[in-house]
Amino acid sequence: MTLILDGKATAAAIRSELAAQVAELSARRGRPPGLAVILVGEDPASQVYVRNKEKDCAEVGIVSFPHRLGAGISQEALETLIRTLNADPAVDGILVQLPLPKGLDKQAVLDLIAPEKDADGFHPVNVGRLALGLPCFRPCTPAGVVELLKRHNIVTRGMRAVVIGRSNIVGRPMSILLSGYGEQADATVTVVHTKTPKDQIPAICRQADLLVAAAGVPRYVQADWVKEGAVVVDVGMHRTEDGKLCGDCDYAAMKDKAAAITPVPGGVGPMTRAMLLVNTMQAYRANVGA
Repeated sequence: MTLILDGKATAAAIRSELAAQVAELSARRGRPPGLAVILVGEDPASQVYVRNKEKDCAEVGIVSFPHRLGAGISQEALETLIRTLNADPAVDGILVQLPLPKGLDKQAVLDLIAPEKDADGFHPVNVGRLALGLPCFRPCTPAGVVELLKRHNIVTRGMRAVVIGRSNIVGRPMSILLSGYGEQADATVTVVHTKTPKDQIPAICRQADLLVAAAGVPRYVQADWVKEGAVVVDVGMHRTEDGKLCGDCDYAAMKDKAAAITPVPGGVGPMTRAMLLVNTMQAYRANVGA
């Protein structure tokens, strides 16, 4: 019987744990954790994500400092805001919702966030520490995948893992985490990307004991790409023409073939948001000496 990796329930459990920690630490340290969220422009998906993140913060007791900015904001003004938040002792974490509107330098903005307040785990200092296996703020989606595997008792040590996609947000850090050390790591990792010969991709995927799909293409991964008994993690989220949500994998076709699989929605998405809260708590603990 296929194990459904329920990210919604797992994320709820994490929020419950964090709420207890926030209540106890806030009472002892005299203030709650604070997360500044910067949203630039009117992208509908980004607005939904930010609203959900603010709701999550409220649930666990983290104070959210929202900054909703017009798409016409200048690079200088955006950078000035980040410098202000870097210096604000009430702000433990800073998140800049991506994508940014055209004309803004995303990397310059991310580089300016203080590494110790980098709630998304995208600053070069944290990425470098991740690559070296040092303590850091981990990118939320890959960290959420690892936590989801851990809480469902899936040990990846010795597995052949295939990651589809090499983005700096998901694919690249995912491959680093899985090839690191630990029960939800120690895998032999292959990364499939846009320059991998297309005719080789299905065969490579069939070798995977763990397949992580972050291609960004609706139902890209077909059932015959997945070997019997594999663990399938679908990072994708797309809205089809009929208004329904789907992932990068053909979930219905491969559900009974996989040993474990994430649903879409309700799989990786809620875990990404939960790990943002975990990173914020990590920053808060460091700031208040807890």
